[in-house]
Amino acid sequence: MFGDLRRFDTGPSRGVDWFRQLMDEMFPESGAADIRSVPRGSYPMINIGRTDDAVRVYVFAAGLAAEALDVSIQDNVLTVRGERPQARSEIEGGEAAYFRRERGSGEFVRTVALPDGLDADRAEARCRNGVVEIHLPKREELKPRRIDIQAA
Repeated sequence: MFGDLRRFDTGPSRGVDWFRQLMDEMFPESGAADIRSVPRGSYPMINIGRTDDAVRVYVFAAGLAAEALDVSIQDNVLTVRGERPQARSEIEGGEAAYFRRERGSGEFVRTVALPDGLDADRAEARCRNGVVEIHLPKREELKPRRIDIQAA
């Protein structure tokens, strides 16, 4: 009946292992890369912000030329595709022996849902210093309008 309850009389040698297992069960790994709660392996990183007139998307693709990226919007879904070449590091006489490689390479696809009411036909994109800024204006009928109050 109480088979899955934990015993609290573990010895000191098993205490750390028991505590680690208990914490892993209470807080399973979410797959987040860091405090930003982005799933592991998400590339490129993306920031999305909005104003009264537009939504701006910032795609952080350091080391890639604008021509290496394919950005498209369909049904309020932004898709960023591209390929990161494998980094090569040469040492005199041969290739470097890596002890750790954290930079991923290969093809990638990143999709993000965008809010409704954007005019994708008027979208503009600019790339500077490895950051692609995509400007998506809102449709005119959805922009906030100021209403003048008439004196009675």
